[in-house]
Amino acid sequence: MSKIEVNKLQTLTGHNDCIYALTEGCDPRFFYTGAGDGMVVEWDLENPKDGKLIARLAHSVYALAIDPSRNLLFIGHNFEGIHVIDLNESKEIWSLKLTDQAIFDIKVFGDEAYIGTGDGVLIVVDITSKTIKKHIKLSSKSIRVMSLAKDKRQLAIGLSDHSVKILDLSNDFHPIANLTGHTNSVFALSYSPDESILVSAGRDAQLKFWETNKYSLLENIVAHLYAINYLYFKDDGNLLVTCSMDKSIKIWDAGEKKLLKVIDKARNAGHGTSINKVIWSSYQGNVISVSDDRTISIWQIEAN
Repeated sequence: MSKIEVNKLQTLTGHNDCIYALTEGCDPRFFYTGAGDGMVVEWDLENPKDGKLIARLAHSVYALAIDPSRNLLFIGHNFEGIHVIDLNESKEIWSLKLTDQAIFDIKVFGDEAYIGTGDGVLIVVDITSKTIKKHIKLSSKSIRVMSLAKDKRQLAIGLSDHSVKILDLSNDFHPIANLTGHTNSVFALSYSPDESILVSAGRDAQLKFWETNKYSLLENIVAHLYAINYLYFKDDGNLLVTCSMDKSIKIWDAGEKKLLKVIDKARNAGHGTSINKVIWSSYQGNVISVSDDRTISIWQIEAN
């Protein structure tokens, strides 16, 4: 793949603390952020300057997830549980007290929501009945990140015990694989759109590519100077974006596993502190990033 051109389109402000959570909406024209200030904000890519506050909670928000079939937004409220917002009405319709721990990630699949907590417990919630179905203790260390392979019906879970665990959703969360090799907490994890590859990364700044038939390691790359906080595939699967505590965003050729572009403060007026989340929007193909500097950046990425 040839040259990547980067153009910074917007810098958005409004949060009063570090921004930790970011997700694309059911309608990809919208995206949602959550922060240490307990605020959850809806942003419209057609008119991005004016965010709309849709929840204000007592504690910080690290996790957001969309339920596209019901047009709901799940919010992980640290030290409490989950709050569920009806996006048609922009109001909370139910909540569940689940834990006194931090909630680092949420995934929604069918009628279930999977909540990963700071004490290594995966909590399975039945969305229809609004009840807890199951607690699965996976580790004494935090569940930091999860990724769903919906066709394979597998859930990958990255933990602070340095491992990635694969569970079988069609067989009562039976463990399929335990991936080792990272030397510190796993913060970033994603299946490729075709589910043939799983990519993991974390505090050791290494990017690991695993094939998903037998979960063997294909490649390991020392990818950033400091912790990799998140990674995200473009929807065609060709490109991958990572973000780091080293204040940079990197664009990768996912097939060749090669670095194509570095986006940072010096070259692109990027973020001044740790970049916590990044997504590759399926609306207009822009990259959205959020940071400890309390700002949101929208990037136009073009491959020539």
